[in-house]
This record gives sequence, C-alpha cells and structure tokens, in this order.
Amino acid sequence: MGFLLTGANSAKADLTHRLSTSTQLSVDGAATAGTRIGSTYSVSGSNIKLATDGHLGVLTAGTATAAATLDVGSYEINTAGSAFSFSESWTQGDVVNPIGTGVDVSAGVVADMPAYGITTTQSGGVAGTLAGTITSAGI
Repeated sequence: MGFLLTGANSAKADLTHRLSTSTQLSVDGAATAGTRIGSTYSVSGSNIKLATDGHLGVLTAGTATAAATLDVGSYEINTAGSAFSFSESWTQGDVVNPIGTGVDVSAGVVADMPAYGITTTQSGGVAGTLAGTITSAGI
C-alpha cells in the first residue's frame, strides 16, 4: 500500500507593486572669471647702444585707476657697417577699476566684473520659465 502526500501551495499575499516617476529642474548660477595682466617691456640686441640723448625704455608707474605706460627708449647702432640685432617688446596692461566699482549682479545675472588679478564671481541663477512634465506615456 502506498501513501499519497499532498499539500497546499502557500500564497504570497503581501506583495506591493509601485510605479514612480520624477523630474528635477535646476538653475545654475551665473559665473565669470578674469585674469588681469600687468604691463611688460623688454629689449635686447647686439651692436646696439643708447642714443646720445637717449635712455632705456622705462615703465612709468600706474595710478589707482590706470595701468603702467611706456616711456620709449632711444637706441642706435654701435658700430656702423657691422651686423646688429634688435628686439623690443611691449604689452600694455589692463586698467585697474577704481574702488567702489566692480561686479554688478542684478536679478541673478552678472552684468560686469572688475579686472583685478584673478577674479571669480558667481551669483544665483534666474529661473525664468522652468517647466517639468511627467506623463504616463511608456509606463
């Protein structure tokens, strides 16, 4: 004689099924950065001398609101008829903004910025007309 053993299958009744969707909107801040350059002057050469009434090129000191300027030098060939070389380089530096001026931020927008060394400016952004949409399409 054989025994037949049967049992009932258990039911899983604590299942939860969820569908979710989301959207994210962000506004980055306005930002700007600038590097101010100074005035530079260099001169080099061979078989060159200062003119009789001349002088080396000189950078004049800048003011609180102006960059240094160049007082140009005066040079001439030392030995006429001989080979010579001459090189002169001048870079006009950036103007310095007066105290009390600089970064203007209006409604989250950087309108202008100063020219001081290395400047980094950031302000909150402007949301404008942000729009996010969630639909049931594709679910």
